[in-house]
Amino acid sequence: MLCSGSVRSKNVQNVILKNILDACGGAIGFWFFGYAFAYGGEDPDTVTFIGNKHFLLHDSTIYFQKWFFNFSFAATTATIVAGTIAERCQMIAYLGYSLLITGFVYPVVVHAVWSESGFLSAFNTNPLLGYGMIDHAGSGVVHVTGGVTAVIAAIIAGSRKGRFYDGNGNLLDEPLHIPPHSVSLQALGVFILWFGWYGFNCGSAQSITKNYVAASIAAVSTTLGGSMACVTALCVGAVLEKMKSGHFSYDLTHALNGALTGLVSITAGCSVFEPWAAAVVGMVAGVIYLLVSHLLIKLRIDDAVDAIPVHLGGGLWGVVATGLFASPSHLSNLYDNINDPVGGWFYAWSKGSGDATMLGVQLLGLLFIIGWTTAIMLPFFLVLSKANLLRVDALEEDVGLDISHHYARAYNLEGPDKAQLLALMKRRRERDKDRQFGRNNRFEAVVR
Repeated sequence: MLCSGSVRSKNVQNVILKNILDACGGAIGFWFFGYAFAYGGEDPDTVTFIGNKHFLLHDSTIYFQKWFFNFSFAATTATIVAGTIAERCQMIAYLGYSLLITGFVYPVVVHAVWSESGFLSAFNTNPLLGYGMIDHAGSGVVHVTGGVTAVIAAIIAGSRKGRFYDGNGNLLDEPLHIPPHSVSLQALGVFILWFGWYGFNCGSAQSITKNYVAASIAAVSTTLGGSMACVTALCVGAVLEKMKSGHFSYDLTHALNGALTGLVSITAGCSVFEPWAAAVVGMVAGVIYLLVSHLLIKLRIDDAVDAIPVHLGGGLWGVVATGLFASPSHLSNLYDNINDPVGGWFYAWSKGSGDATMLGVQLLGLLFIIGWTTAIMLPFFLVLSKANLLRVDALEEDVGLDISHHYARAYNLEGPDKAQLLALMKRRRERDKDRQFGRNNRFEAVVR
């Protein structure tokens, strides 16, 4: 709903189909290879780069609920990219990167951070530097992975026609604003996502009965983070507009995407934040959304749905914020292998130590995710572009992908034939002439 509402009406079918295929392709890719690469053969006493068991879920020891829960994260990663390069991406390119992300790129990141055998994992017997990377539900694992891929895809694919350049390739004085065709669908999509986020964040506690404290803290943090980011983005955006034009303007898109950025940011540390910290993280996230969104325009990077500010900007901040604000007591309750944690850097300063070990591990995790994703996806998109398999034909883009690729419009808005309306009006005049209804009735007003 969010993606389809954010694009122009001539591309709605195409975007909806790609989102459906994200779920279907993600399920197939994660069944074949993804789960095996992510969790296959994990052992908390060893460290491996990639899993090597449970291909096609072929093993009686598999926890099938774990596969189902994690497949939804894999599909989410691919969806981020689909929104960014909407309205100009070929279907074959979309299918290729979707399967590559869900079947290989994302699972290797999962293995490093969430598997018991991962070198960044907090669940390993000997976590890195005594902490391991804390990413409760995927600010880095899901959103930074998808966000980095989205940046690469957007730069290589180029902007939509007329966005930054005219028909002769000359840079426009002002970028063309391409408005969403339905803010109602955008808002509906955000509400659905927000509701689903509780499943991601609270469900990542993995056991409501065992980790009920972590699940409840995650619910509170998710609510506060999204809410603070929404209000902050809306108000700061209004103030910036006042400074620019002299008038306040309250932008619904700022509020919606601000809320999503807050939800992305809170995801890494939602189970280890105190409520005040969750509110601070959300407030900063709202500002980050506006800054990154404006930066993309300055750099002439065209993101059709503003997924990069939301997911990459929010994901980076969420991982860093966890290294700043993670509560020592919550870390001890949730992570058995972290012994006597100092907590986030601000907690360390409050104790007079300045120990930034946890923050350092978070930054190392981000460097790995960015480096790994770039190493695989950059050559992949360059090959697609070189082979003319990435971007649709210019005329197809003008016509719209619904007609050029699916031979149908998303909306059938054709009215009745004018000749038929006139004939009906004539018949009603004959029928009503003795009733003195006259010709100034509502039906005739519509016909005219």
